[in-house]
Amino acid sequence: METLQKICLVLTIIGAINWGLIGFFDIDLVATIFGDYTLMSRIVYILVGFAGLINIGILFNHISSEK
Repeated sequence: METLQKICLVLTIIGAINWGLIGFFDIDLVATIFGDYTLMSRIVYILVGFAGLINIGILFNHISSEK
């Protein structure tokens, strides 16, 4: 499970960097690399979204371990 969480953390960081680029420079790096609304870009967005959901578990594991 630890390996899955690390992979998800990397994907979440990639997503955060992409959103930062969109906010600061109006550049969507995923769309630039894979094209607008292509199957590959949608897969990347879906993987980043799932990774974010899985990383919610890390937050709750940290909170429950402090008690």
